[in-house]
Amino acid sequence: MFINITDNKEAANKGSSGGLVHYLEKENRLDHKQQPEYWFNGQQIRIEPYEVKAKIDSNIAKLGRDDAKFFLVNISPSQKEIAFLKEQYGEDGAREQMKGFAVRVMDAYARNFNRDGVNSNENLVWFAKLENHRYYSHKDPEVKQGLKQRGERKVGEQMHVQVIVSRKDATNKIKLSPMNNSRGKNQEHSKKMGQFDRVAFKQSGETLFDSLFSFDRQLKDTMAYANVQKNGKLAQREQLSLLTEGASQNYQSRSVANELAQGVAEGLFHTTAGMLAAAGKTAAGFLEVMLEPLYTAGTSIVPDSDSEQKKKRKKRSQSQQITR
Repeated sequence: MFINITDNKEAANKGSSGGLVHYLEKENRLDHKQQPEYWFNGQQIRIEPYEVKAKIDSNIAKLGRDDAKFFLVNISPSQKEIAFLKEQYGEDGAREQMKGFAVRVMDAYARNFNRDGVNSNENLVWFAKLENHRYYSHKDPEVKQGLKQRGERKVGEQMHVQVIVSRKDATNKIKLSPMNNSRGKNQEHSKKMGQFDRVAFKQSGETLFDSLFSFDRQLKDTMAYANVQKNGKLAQREQLSLLTEGASQNYQSRSVANELAQGVAEGLFHTTAGMLAAAGKTAAGFLEVMLEPLYTAGTSIVPDSDSEQKKKRKKRSQSQQITR
């Protein structure tokens, strides 16, 4: 599950939402459907594009010319997740389930601000559009190499939801910016300036999908796994390899991470959620688990810390001086 929040450049969000609303109507124009794909939110399922523009553009009290007026939230399930929904609910049912899922995601979006009076999607001004396809743009490598034409459909399962959400809440009084870097550690600052944890919000989509649809997500398909692979240190990636390859039965259980690995190797956990629950962790806390070292025969696979390496160099130096 990929969830992304787009700010200024692509969304052009400092002025009217009209350009973005028009762009997101592209499937209705290209497919010439007799029954268009309507906009929706938590209260309505047949919203016209002019209504979206009017509501978003009018909910901007006390916002300056250079302030963001709205944000674009992209909710993109993986090909595995889309295939799973279609298998469970059929073609049309999968689309309806994705719309309901988007409402739950916007509930999580609202709660992430941790502001009084902003507790669910009903406290927001937002409108979503389900899209069934993606199209090549001038930015895609295939277009640059001449392999594909701009505007050509991409193959595979591409269903996703685009959400335009106002910077202001439904009362038009509270500013809500998901680009705020405060995560609530400084309570006074967060109370004054607001807060939003983008990592936690993105993780919430994965957690929601798994719990709502009983989706059996493999460890390699988790956001936590991708984060460690992309941003983790060598020792963390090595621990992930132990977890996913089930090689941990040769290691002693001396850490939470090792206990998880042992459970995976022995087939005790049939889902990632079950594995993390057994360790008293959420998927969002999985990175913390990965920070814990694994041990074998009392020896850590984690490289020595800088201080330990300095001690060893000093000891070797002293030993060489004595020899001389």
